[in-house]
Amino acid sequence: MPTFNPDNVLLQDAKTGAIPEEQGTLILKETISNSVMMQLAQYEEMTKQKKTFQYLAEGVGAYWVGEGEVIQTSKPQWLTATMEAKKLGVIIPVSREFLQYSVTNFFNEVRPLIAEAFYKKFDEATILNVDNPFVQSLQESVTSESHIVTGDINGDTFFELNDLVNDAGFDVNAYISKKNNRSLLRRVVDGFTQEDGTITDPVRLYNRGANTLDGSPVADLESTNMKKGELFAGNFNYVRYGIPYNLNYSISEEAQLSSMVDESGKPINLWERELMAIRATMDVGFMVLKDNAFAKIEPTTAPEGA
Repeated sequence: MPTFNPDNVLLQDAKTGAIPEEQGTLILKETISNSVMMQLAQYEEMTKQKKTFQYLAEGVGAYWVGEGEVIQTSKPQWLTATMEAKKLGVIIPVSREFLQYSVTNFFNEVRPLIAEAFYKKFDEATILNVDNPFVQSLQESVTSESHIVTGDINGDTFFELNDLVNDAGFDVNAYISKKNNRSLLRRVVDGFTQEDGTITDPVRLYNRGANTLDGSPVADLESTNMKKGELFAGNFNYVRYGIPYNLNYSISEEAQLSSMVDESGKPINLWERELMAIRATMDVGFMVLKDNAFAKIEPTTAPEGA
């Protein structure tokens, strides 16, 4: 039996199956490198839909030892967590002419579209709790722990934000913001505030060139669902994600896309418009190990330009 070679098989002869390994790997790399959450969180190897694993909740300690004294033994605290993967799917309508492409060439063309749809949907779910299939998100974590600072982004709210994480026993190692927050982040200064509101010897904590805040990286989320003036902070060593299976796809020339409408508001019918659509799916797991390792600034009112 001949071996399937995506370079030689036309898409019209392979309308369903696993995305070829090389193209699937490139889609995953593009998804991971552009996803804010996947850049910051820790990757957990998965080989099935659910994975139970242990993580170090509290490390070992060192002790000063006098001459002839017995060295104390410290016991690390390991906790158990179970992460479950959910199926993420995207549907992209394209021209029927793509049926004449080889499977390889087709996925080379649509790879950026699939990756962008995947990482934007995953980020909105896991960070903002928008259309979220998982039991957790950063928004739910900060809400459940009452780790929300209300007000404009400035030095006072910034230090209060960090204090919520620090007081819970964690160091902030990254922030999640958005690009139109950069003018607001410049207001984060360290210094002594006088009675008249002026700041003596102000030091700006935001480095616009490096996109860092107080030395920690700022990841910009591309989402209209995140308001200007919102800023997440936390220790992302306590977030995990995993991808247990290969990506799959299916091609349809006759489906009616209920989630996509034309100029008159009617669902798009592929057959009527001589289009086809690819449905690509991936399974991805996600969980927050420590809700209190995160905090957020939320504006009282939406700033101008939000």
